[in-house]
Amino acid sequence: MQDINGKTIYSTVQEIVDPSHTALVVWDVQKMLVDFIFNKEEFMNNINRVIESARRTKIPIFYTSVEMLLIKYESSARLYTYNKLFARMQQQQQRPQQSRSENMDLSPAVGRKEGELVITKHTASIFIGTDFERMIRNAGITTIVFTGIATELGVESSARDALNRDFYPVIVSDAVSSSDRDAHTRSLQNTENFLTVVSINEIMDIWSK
Repeated sequence: MQDINGKTIYSTVQEIVDPSHTALVVWDVQKMLVDFIFNKEEFMNNINRVIESARRTKIPIFYTSVEMLLIKYESSARLYTYNKLFARMQQQQQRPQQSRSENMDLSPAVGRKEGELVITKHTASIFIGTDFERMIRNAGITTIVFTGIATELGVESSARDALNRDFYPVIVSDAVSSSDRDAHTRSLQNTENFLTVVSINEIMDIWSK
């Protein structure tokens, strides 16, 4: 750690992800979204390993679930974006069109346990329109570890927002995924220039000590 004018600054990954001040976010691991990612089997294995590691070290776990507002209350810009994203996913996977409200429950493969909260939100930021920030500040959390879907959308957006709100954001590179492998890769390459990006083995090794 460093001390600059009385301000403590973490200087290593081990200090940043210390379980005493860290929370884990599992972003939008919902049935339909899982079906579209490029590495489903590997991703689900990895994200469950991270979740179990967090449980063993008593790290608070928050799941998110995206929910569209009724069209009357949704913005034109967001409806345009939803149309664009879903059209891209359908085209890439060449699957029949599905209802956008279909299969949006959390994937049963993550096996959420009692006491692990679900944050329902309507944007690509976990902070907008939710009580998440108030809860983690009350719990003394300074680091937020992000996993989930999609890397270049909600994960990156929320990680950036976390930094702007004075938290330490961490992205687990092999426990995030996307329907677009190239976009996933570019997002990780970009965020590692200014955020903390670690592998699942790195973070599990720290949490096991």
